[in-house]
Order: sequence, then C-alpha cells, then structure tokens
Amino acid sequence: MQDAHLHLQDPKFQNINNIIQDMRTAGIQKCVVNGTSPHDWPRVKELARTHPDLIIPSYGFHPWNTPDNNNWKKLLINQLKQEKTPCIGECGLDRSIHNLDTNTQEQTFLYQLNLATQKNYPLSIHIVKAWGSLLDILRARKASSTQPHPDLPKRGFLLHAYNGPPDIIPELTKAGAYFSLAANTLNKNKLHNIPHIPINRILIESDAPNLLPPKELITHPLNSHQNTPINHPANLIAISTQIATQLNLSTQELNKQITKNFSRFFLENQHPNH
Repeated sequence: MQDAHLHLQDPKFQNINNIIQDMRTAGIQKCVVNGTSPHDWPRVKELARTHPDLIIPSYGFHPWNTPDNNNWKKLLINQLKQEKTPCIGECGLDRSIHNLDTNTQEQTFLYQLNLATQKNYPLSIHIVKAWGSLLDILRARKASSTQPHPDLPKRGFLLHAYNGPPDIIPELTKAGAYFSLAANTLNKNKLHNIPHIPINRILIESDAPNLLPPKELITHPLNSHQNTPINHPANLIAISTQIATQLNLSTQELNKQITKNFSRFFLENQHPNH
C-alpha cells in the first residue's frame, strides 16, 4: 500500500519513530510527505533522508502559505534541485480563507503548475471551493494550443483528497488528473464520486495528521493535540478497505491497482535532477 499524500513533518506527531514503525507494520511501503512552505521543508528533507525506502519528499507553497517575499521562486527551485526524484506540492487554490489575496494565491499556484509542466514533475494540488477556477485554468491552457494539454505535466497531476462534484470528473480525467481519495471521500454525500473515477486514476491517501476517519475506521488512535484530533497514517489501511468495497473490488485487487497507479505517477520517467 502507498500513501499518496500526508504530512509526517507536522509537529503534532509527538513520536515520529513510533508512527513510522506502525506504518511499516501495517504494510505501507511508500508515502509522499508534502511540505507546505520553506518553514517545514527542512523537516521533510530530514525525514526522507532518514527513511529513504519509505518517504518520497515533496515541496510546495500551500495556498494557506502564499509567499511573503520576492525570493520564493528561487527557494523552491533550489529545494527541488536537491532531490533525485523532485515532486511539487502541496500547492493549489483555497477560497475558504478569510481576507484572501486571491491574485497572489493564484499566481503562486500557476508558477508551481508551470514548473511541474516544464520539468514533468509530480504535482499535488489542493482545491477548496475553487473547482470553477481550476477548470478555467485547465480550459484556457487547452484552448491555447492545437495539442492536448501541452501546458500541463505529461504525467498528469494529483488532486489531493478529491471532494469535487462527480460531473467534472471526466473533464479532469482528460486533462490528466489522478484522484487521491481520503477519509473525506467516505462521507455519505461524497461516496457517489468513487464509481465515477477511472480505476487507473485512483490513488489513496491519509493526509495525516489531518482528515481523521470515522470512528469505526480508526485502527490506530492517537491522543488529540490541543483539542485537535490527530489522524494516524496507518489508518489508511481501513480507508482503502472501504474504498475497495465501494468499487466492488477485493482489498488485494485495489491495492494492486493503487501500486500501479502510484508507480506510474510518482516514479516513472523520473530522472536525477541536476
């Protein structure tokens, strides 16, 4: 099993060595740890160097962390150059933030999207209340060329914790989307999304320490941090079992497909970054 998106660098994890051992014991073989700003990138890098067989590091500017200086593009490029298999994210658009600087957030996202396109890097995208804006960006890029989506990464892009409506799934799929499913997908009003996603575009994530699953799916409970519930990444196994049920697949069948999808998106056509 592979976890397509989580945040092991989060200080809410009090004993990261125990967390990682639990992940290994549960059968999680690879995971992508997503940085959110230069403040947590060093911790992401440290974890990846300590556990290179398990952790794929990814670096980005989360839409909650738009840059506050003019040096941010150089910082991101320099960080990516240090990795043999560079990944960008978490980045994206989030219209739920109060006092939002929409333009700065969008320009920050577009730069990361363009960089991923130029380098064909895996890209993890966060979208909240901005599906129309994302579709506008994708449609503008398609309309600007006679070739299909030349201004998007050839490998496609990952929509982290997908919670958009089912009717836009076909258009997103044609643009190259992979749909990463998390505990939020198991909410009653989102279950209908799962059968609409092509099986070769599904990935699964914990988003730990975020997106705590329903109580019946919590196999690895953790104490709350400052009254905030904490999701253990090893809960991913129970999440995947529920998603398999929705797809009328066995857990083994789904895991086999997830492994193929994960390798195709994150690992294929990756070369040392010089």
